[in-house]
Amino acid sequence: MCSGGFAKCLGITLMPLAIVCVLCNILLFFPSGQPVEQDHITKQVWYFGGILGSGVLMIFPALVFLGLKNNDCCGCCGNESCGRRFAMLSSILFAAVGVAGAGYSVVVSSVAINQGPKCVVSKNGTNDVWGTPFGNGDYLSNTTLWKLCIEPSGVVSWHLSLFSVLLVMGLIQVALCAVQVVNGLLGAICGDCCGCCGGSDGAV
Repeated sequence: MCSGGFAKCLGITLMPLAIVCVLCNILLFFPSGQPVEQDHITKQVWYFGGILGSGVLMIFPALVFLGLKNNDCCGCCGNESCGRRFAMLSSILFAAVGVAGAGYSVVVSSVAINQGPKCVVSKNGTNDVWGTPFGNGDYLSNTTLWKLCIEPSGVVSWHLSLFSVLLVMGLIQVALCAVQVVNGLLGAICGDCCGCCGGSDGAV
């Protein structure tokens, strides 16, 4: 497969992943699907790991990877390949941006999962006391602690599920961008299609 074609496959894969990450980050602003005050939202949500890191910063590499397929794979030998090789080399820089963005999302998600959600920990008459009852990830192995969060109902599973998705999606994005780094290097060294070069030589 041409390196440009392979890059397009990576771009096609990265786009829906970026969209999923953005949606997950947006949903985190509504614990258990309920609107709450800004102060009652976990601070890691405001770091925009899914919107900025795995979302916006991932769209640019994905679009670049998609555009690499426009190269003429069968014309990859000779001087005309210089532009294509430079395009593959430049894609490495965008892949690095993708790794940085997804890595940021992974770090934010990991910290958020460890600290747990912000929720109502006690009720004092009409005044609800909000806090973060989990600070060291102990709730992950002991689900009985989840009852420490009184409201919103189901906020722990909501928080854990969405940040887990962001974590997994971020790791996949890092892996795909790392693969493009290797693919870009091969494309820059061999041209857009190493196989086409051999085919052309044999036809002469």
